[in-house]
Amino acid sequence: MSQEVTDFIEAINEPWQRDLSSRLREIVQGAVPGVQERIQYKKPHFLHNGKYAAVISVSKAAVSFTIFNASGLTLPEELFEGPPERKTIKLKQGQSFDAEQLSALVGQAVSTL
Repeated sequence: MSQEVTDFIEAINEPWQRDLSSRLREIVQGAVPGVQERIQYKKPHFLHNGKYAAVISVSKAAVSFTIFNASGLTLPEELFEGPPERKTIKLKQGQSFDAEQLSALVGQAVSTL
């Protein structure tokens, strides 16, 4: 785990966004053995074999989670948006998501990296 990413998450003002970002980080760590973490473009990025796997982005009203290398994934279209190569889910306060499904999708996406 990167201290830089830990510091970033701990500095998020809204408790729900901080907790959600931590949970998303745990999902990536569980799905991507040996994941590399770094802050790039002022956001936590997660890499596998030197290539982008996922990114967390915090805005005023949501926490966005982007999965890279997503072209071959079957995603719930009502939850994800973006071009075929990267798909983003925007989570708002109180919104639930399927952590196991998200973990499986991240795992699938990095399996070819």
